[in-house]
Amino acid sequence: MAPLLPLIFFLMFSSNSAQGPPSPGYNPSSKISTVGFDQGFRNLWGLEHQNLDQGALTIWLDSSSGSGFKSLHPYRSGYFGAAVKLQPGYTAGVITSFYLSNNEEHPGNHDEIDIEFLGTTPGKPYTLQTNVYVRGSGDGNIIGREKKFHLWFDPTQDFHNYAIVWNPTEIIFLVDDVPIRRYQRKSDATFPLRPMWAYGSIWDASTWATEDGKYKADYSYQPFVGRYNNFKLGGCTADGPTTTSCQPPSASPSGATGLSQQQYSAMEWVQRNYLVYDYCRDPKRDHTQTPEC
Repeated sequence: MAPLLPLIFFLMFSSNSAQGPPSPGYNPSSKISTVGFDQGFRNLWGLEHQNLDQGALTIWLDSSSGSGFKSLHPYRSGYFGAAVKLQPGYTAGVITSFYLSNNEEHPGNHDEIDIEFLGTTPGKPYTLQTNVYVRGSGDGNIIGREKKFHLWFDPTQDFHNYAIVWNPTEIIFLVDDVPIRRYQRKSDATFPLRPMWAYGSIWDASTWATEDGKYKADYSYQPFVGRYNNFKLGGCTADGPTTTSCQPPSASPSGATGLSQQQYSAMEWVQRNYLVYDYCRDPKRDHTQTPEC
């Protein structure tokens, strides 16, 4: 019977994982109204690789171009979300993304908060990469703060909701209202504080996206398609009149910072079962550059 024990434990783990995370007990997305694409965003590049149909946006990458979009307004804080459906099959080298950035305002020294789906090869799962840049990108010494996850579902089969909550004390990444990562403001030097816009894009990142660049984009499989709907933008804009009435968003049912115990339990489940890379645990990284670890 001894040789069967590893199989039994594997089946028990697989069964547990297949059930999905425990309920977080609260849905931050329910507090934010859906906006039409044209109400909140505009095309940024690759207009001919973008199609809007009854509120659903499709963008695609082929050998001639990818495509991207950008929010109409910059924000000082907010809830930023979209439902995304990814392309199945061979998508190595391709990144489909939804993120915050001020790279156009501060080229070479910008802030960024990323949700990126790293393309893959058949039979291997997509990787969801979360990342935070703080005034340190583009100067030849890029300091990323990557945490990578696999997902407890197939993101190519249906739309799922992905969101970033960014307020003056923390950043929380959510998947279908389940928090998967919390990044706290431990110092001004390690936290993005300048206004940012929300973006989405699909592009070729063959040099690094899939298994550190081992597999490249193969345009015999083009077009590579990303589908978006259920856009949510709720927060404090930075280009309107300054007002104290705008309250930064919270991911917690209490309206305060942090998460409820039930939300923490759900996040811990995800990190225990699906976290596949943590920059703070990477022995090859220079952790003097990431003191928050």
